[in-house]
Amino acid sequence: MRHAFTYDDVALVPQFNNIPSRTEPSLETWLTRKLKINIPILAANMDTVISEELAEILIEQGSIPIYHRFTTFEDQMKWVKKFKGKTFISCGIQKLDDTRKLLDLGALGACIDVAHGHSDRMFQHIEELKRTHPNHAVIAGNVCTAMAYHDLVNAGADAVKVGVGPGAACTTRMVTGFGVPQFSAVQDCARIAEKLRVPLIADGGIRTSRDVVLALAAGASTVMVGKLFAQTEESAAKKRKGRRGREAKFRGQASADFQNEFYGGLKAKTVAEGIDFWGPVTGTAEDLINLLLGGIRSGMTYGGARSIKELQRKAEFVQVSPAYIHESRPRPD
Repeated sequence: MRHAFTYDDVALVPQFNNIPSRTEPSLETWLTRKLKINIPILAANMDTVISEELAEILIEQGSIPIYHRFTTFEDQMKWVKKFKGKTFISCGIQKLDDTRKLLDLGALGACIDVAHGHSDRMFQHIEELKRTHPNHAVIAGNVCTAMAYHDLVNAGADAVKVGVGPGAACTTRMVTGFGVPQFSAVQDCARIAEKLRVPLIADGGIRTSRDVVLALAAGASTVMVGKLFAQTEESAAKKRKGRRGREAKFRGQASADFQNEFYGGLKAKTVAEGIDFWGPVTGTAEDLINLLLGGIRSGMTYGGARSIKELQRKAEFVQVSPAYIHESRPRPD
């Protein structure tokens, strides 16, 4: 049995810095094998996150929106036409012809979005999609082991989403007992990614810019953020007036709330693997992105890095105790 770590279990050791300004480091990174984006932040392809308004902000800031798959085919067509050449669409491992039509309409690529992506059906779906659309990028996931990452790349994936169970609304680990702590999952997959040169997306477990910096330093090319974006003004989440101000509803795609709305209830012999909850609306998506990017730039100067690749090359991690997090927080009392 080996040790595995969450973001709270590790810290980065500061490196020699010769970077005069926090504005100097480049945040450019690879989203897929052949596609670069200007910032390493993605909004989760979830129905309470991604909206047209949020997509426009992401594009303006240098990211790429990924539309969720839990809607009608007609809505997906409208989305692709509106953001032609600037968006990915999501799909499961069914309705292959619909995905092909959306790619033909102008989607940059497809994100094959499956809770447990290390499966024979996933491999077949990637291969079939790449057979007819070799020039369109395929993001595949989710997985949490180096072997799974390797197998998805061998099947033809142009990027792999890493993360099983770390999401704020996910209960997969509590229900099933399966899942690798997110920091170790990213780091394990990144060791193979460095050799295969296919980017990985760290998906889930992000609470602050600290977690983003750790994920990037561990080897992720981009980081996918769900709850934080759901709580912005422009998200697709339902909003209401709460006791302490406006609130947004965030939910997992395997939650009972989602299953009841989208499928008319949980399927026989299955249980929910997610929850729904209301959280405070924290501000605009642009403010959130600026906050995360500011933290990344600061982190890169502590790491003596002018690029994300240099941050990864110089990264030195130490294991910390729970007292480290307590010591790291402000203690005005």
